[in-house]
Amino acid sequence: MLISEAYAQAAAPAASASGGLMSMLPLVLMFVVLYFVMIRPQMKRQKETKAMLDALAKGDEVVTQGGVIGKISKLGETFVSVEVASGVELQVQRAAIVQVLPKGTYK
Repeated sequence: MLISEAYAQAAAPAASASGGLMSMLPLVLMFVVLYFVMIRPQMKRQKETKAMLDALAKGDEVVTQGGVIGKISKLGETFVSVEVASGVELQVQRAAIVQVLPKGTYK
């Protein structure tokens, strides 16, 4: 009787070790799915936005975060002058530019 109990006790830790690994598997899978669904696309979007802001040039037609459409007249390190009407210029931060429009969209 004592021998069979000793075998049962020896087998229990091995089963709980694999059970502990199996209980961690859903948590690891959740982090992998979170990375591919949320983190990776956000990093890709940030990279595209940075490339767009670095490629700004004089004469580009842009949309700001406030929805103002205009043409870039002056470029600075952190600020951009956007001409919204004839003789009317707004100075906005580079980060406030959301989209570069195709040429000829804004007249």
